[in-house]
Amino acid sequence: MKMIKTILLVSIGSIALVIGIAGTFLPVLPGGPFYLIAVFCFARSSKRADRWFKNTWVYKKYVLAFLQKKGMKRAEKIRINLIADACILASILYVDILFVRIVLIILALYKHYYFIYKIKTIHPHTAEESVDSKSTGT
Repeated sequence: MKMIKTILLVSIGSIALVIGIAGTFLPVLPGGPFYLIAVFCFARSSKRADRWFKNTWVYKKYVLAFLQKKGMKRAEKIRINLIADACILASILYVDILFVRIVLIILALYKHYYFIYKIKTIHPHTAEESVDSKSTGT
């Protein structure tokens, strides 16, 4: 039974990781939640899988930074939103279906709402102090 649970968790974690990586590059697909699902699944599947995932660049760059800081710097938010908006705008101009255009506009507006009101904005000096204090153990 434990083996089946491990296989299931590793499978779900791997799928979530692939979708999360795709979400890093595709503007309408959020990567963060899928990275967190992957972390949860790998951590529960085995200690070895957990150690492996926590040593990947994906975990270090996206998950750990977000978890340590509990938010994003304003520059990160702006960069992500500009890239996503450019891709959404290109999609709106390319697609000739009114319903799809409306859905894309709604997604873009929700994305802005989420980034402005749901993700805490961290000032650069605060983020550096937070990371420094965690690395020194104070």
